[in-house]
Amino acid sequence: TPWAAEAEAEVRRANALSATPHVTFHDTAGAALPRRRKTIDAFLIALGIDDSVAPNARALARADIPAEVSDARQERLVRAWEEHTQSLFRISDSTRGAKLWSSLPSAPEFLAAQQDFRRKLWEDVIGKLPTDYLPPNPRSRPLPPNAKWIGHEVMLDVLPDVFAWGWLLLPKDLKPGERRPVVVCQHGLEGLPEDVVTENREQRAWRAYKGFASELAARGFIVYAPHNPYRGKDAFRILQRKANPLGLSLFSFILAQHDVTTRWLAALPFVDPERIGFYGLSYGGKTAMRVPALLDRYCLSICSADFNEWIGKTVGIAWQNNYPFTGEWEMPEWNLGHVAGYAEMAMLIAPRPFMVERGHDDGVALDHWVGYEWAKVRRGYDKLRIGEHAEIEWFDGPHTIHGVGTYRFLHRHLSFTLR
Repeated sequence: TPWAAEAEAEVRRANALSATPHVTFHDTAGAALPRRRKTIDAFLIALGIDDSVAPNARALARADIPAEVSDARQERLVRAWEEHTQSLFRISDSTRGAKLWSSLPSAPEFLAAQQDFRRKLWEDVIGKLPTDYLPPNPRSRPLPPNAKWIGHEVMLDVLPDVFAWGWLLLPKDLKPGERRPVVVCQHGLEGLPEDVVTENREQRAWRAYKGFASELAARGFIVYAPHNPYRGKDAFRILQRKANPLGLSLFSFILAQHDVTTRWLAALPFVDPERIGFYGLSYGGKTAMRVPALLDRYCLSICSADFNEWIGKTVGIAWQNNYPFTGEWEMPEWNLGHVAGYAEMAMLIAPRPFMVERGHDDGVALDHWVGYEWAKVRRGYDKLRIGEHAEIEWFDGPHTIHGVGTYRFLHRHLSFTLR
């Protein structure tokens, strides 16, 4: 509970913002019933109810409903909400993306529908920030020496109070005047750029990431490992909650950060701007579905340890790892179930190459959920006659980078020979 003086000051500020002051303040903390009655009276009068018929405050304060009655009432309410949500979920698959899927296999018709669908996802679901970005004003400092690459920590301006930062790894055999492809390697929940870079097998981060950013730099790719702001336990979830009433979300900021970052990368003299790929694990895989779907500066995307029947994962109640039973309370996205699941997002990446990396023992999803959603993606790519641009690699392992088929995928579609 805030201090009374703080609450009263905020009321004064709210009234100052309105042509007609309309917020009243009653400090009833620790007050006897007569003082609380003033609040009840004000509420009833605002509803147009005569003060003389206002109920007795003592009666309102008395809890004389039997516990079994109130418990039963609460259960009925919860079951009703549950059934309403699940009924929406049951029809969502046939509702979302109808226009997008019906435009196949005509490539021109599909591309037109894709643009409209992309606008809807970004503006109506995720929320789009203004794109009048600040000059990036890059600042950097060197990372500790490494035998395979030269590293820089980089910070870029995006918008007032919004910045982007990450680690840039340059292979040591990069020649003057040479332009190479870039792989953007994205960490997962509570991660940092150093987590995808570390080659220390004693560190916890190694178990999930296998140092895939360092491995790709050793293979000769330029690598950028950006920081995404899903870190700090509930700190970033509160950012999501504050953004939602404004029609925004956490990914509104992440998209702006990647928009500025990829523009900056594309302008570097040693980068081939046509060959910037994305590879993310877990929450980085969540990023791999949303950011390349909306930013076409990424020429391909790899989703590792996250691809899923996402709507069921978010609102379903049939499995213990559905999000209603976990601590990730920020996961629901505005009307996403009736707009885009992961198959629809993948079709916004098309015709660019897209790949999924999936471990059988990954608790983020069930294999048959992944297969169900993947079948729609493969059908879409086949209908566009680009089936060779869509791949999935299943492996016998947990929630981790596997780094076998995905590395081949990067070398092939970024047209870069293993060094």
